Formats: sequence, C-alpha cells, structure tokens
Amino acid sequence: MDIIISNSGGVPIYDQITRQVKSLILRGELKEGEALPSMRLLARDLRISVITTKRAYEELEREGFITTVPGKGCFVAPQDPELAREETLRRVEEHLAKAVETAKVGGVTLAELTDTLNILYGED
Repeated sequence: MDIIISNSGGVPIYDQITRQVKSLILRGELKEGEALPSMRLLARDLRISVITTKRAYEELEREGFITTVPGKGCFVAPQDPELAREETLRRVEEHLAKAVETAKVGGVTLAELTDTLNILYGED
C-alpha cells in the first residue's frame, strides 16, 4: 500500500492517510477482506506517530471503509455501492468547488465553465 505524506499544504497527516486509503478502496486497488498494514507498521514505514495512524484507521472504520478484528488487524470492509458513490460525489464536489472559485476569480462565465466541463467529460 503506497501512501505519500506531505508536510506542506496544511492537510493533517491522518487525513492524508484516510483520503488515500479511501481512494485505494474506491478504485478497487484494495479489495474487500484485504488486510491493511498494522498501525505500528504503517507508522514506522511513514515515519509518523502510531497515534496518527490509529486516528486514520478509526476514521476509516467510522466511515465504513474498514473493519477491525481484535487480535487480527484491520481489513477492507464490504463496500456498499451507495456509500462508494456518495464518497465519489463528495470528492467531485470538493474539486468542482475549487474550480468554480477559480473561474469566478478569473471572470469565467457559467456558460464557459459548463462548456469546458462538457468537453472534459467527453460530451459535445
């Protein structure tokens, strides 16, 4: 499992881990039932605190992406297709909000933005 941590940008490390693991699960790179690295191993590999990895894993479990089996570890939970779709929509909305803000600042009209989105999405 490749996770890249950035100390710049202001995003908390636990959130970076959470987002990247979610993305791996949603893209199917981590499959249902697959074991995640132990909290200690991940912390050691990323050179971060175990407390940080614990917080990330707790967040992932709370959101239904992983399950914890006491004494065995953390595993990718069965994915509810609706949950996966909602997470994808949330991520799209986050990116689109940034794009809309940039467009407004740059004087791009809604029609121009819509045309650009249609082109990028592949529809004429």
